[in-house]
Amino acid sequence: MNSGFSSLASSAVLRGQQFLIRSLGGYSVSDITHQKKRMEAVKCSSGGASLEADAECVLRAITPSLDPRRHKGQAGNIAVIGGCREYTGAPYFVAISALKIGADLSHVFCTQGAATVIKSYSPELIVHPILEESYTISDVDDEGRRQITKKIISEFDKWIERFDCLVIGPGLGRDPFLLECVSKLMTRARESNVPMVVDADGLFLVTNNIELVMPLLVRIGGVTILRKRKSDLISDGEIVQSVSIYGSPRRCGGQGDILSGSVAVFLSWARQHISETEREKTLSRTSPIVLGCIAGSALLRKAAALAFEHKKRSTLTTDIIEHLGQSLESICPAS
Repeated sequence: MNSGFSSLASSAVLRGQQFLIRSLGGYSVSDITHQKKRMEAVKCSSGGASLEADAECVLRAITPSLDPRRHKGQAGNIAVIGGCREYTGAPYFVAISALKIGADLSHVFCTQGAATVIKSYSPELIVHPILEESYTISDVDDEGRRQITKKIISEFDKWIERFDCLVIGPGLGRDPFLLECVSKLMTRARESNVPMVVDADGLFLVTNNIELVMPLLVRIGGVTILRKRKSDLISDGEIVQSVSIYGSPRRCGGQGDILSGSVAVFLSWARQHISETEREKTLSRTSPIVLGCIAGSALLRKAAALAFEHKKRSTLTTDIIEHLGQSLESICPAS
């Protein structure tokens, strides 16, 4: 990453963070100025010219060994909230990517209209058809809708404590009733201290309900932003890191879904498997969420490059998914 691009990119991140700070906390201008100075200090301390993360070091540090003493679920239990009648591919890509990287279990909470389709893609996924769209309840009165919402939350509550991370938004769509229900599920997740990766239509939801990501529970890491571009930029408001590993010139849809699933798995592993001592020694006490973003970004890029090497212009998202395991194995051998 050259110094000119670094300066431009960092400025863009800072502007976005300043907007987020104002939205989340109603901070004063002096608070925002202080935040900018802290961000510039971090930039200078990293050498100024480059914010590049040592992605392979991060991958090695947070990827757990395959231990025969572990039980099902201990290597990651991920859930995706998304999938409606029109969009079934995105939640599948997220969920199956998590499994291909090494998560033990992968769930999808979707609408009934999406469930059968998603189940048909893979028997490996656990699919929960609990969500509803407006068209399926068009003849239901307000009290009936409240009862439906209550039932959805109740079904979700049966599972929430089992999850290491949620991915909110892939294939969610813009249906008002569906978005309203998902916003309540996000609140439940926050109350249960379950980290969330928000992407796709989840970002639309958050944009219109900024309180859903207010960092009230700082013990799970607050808000971290990963901006996809030529060099992916990652910041939690304390540091800015970039990942510039060469990926693929092929821009097929669905790569963002792989990224979401990857970040969810690595975030979970970083929280579970790195002791504070090890983090202080090798990773300068970087937050698990930032580490998850770095690892997810790097692995996607490596898998995309490998897939493109074989398929060139015909590379599809499914080809990249099939190279996730091989890409991780080249850095963190299973044996």
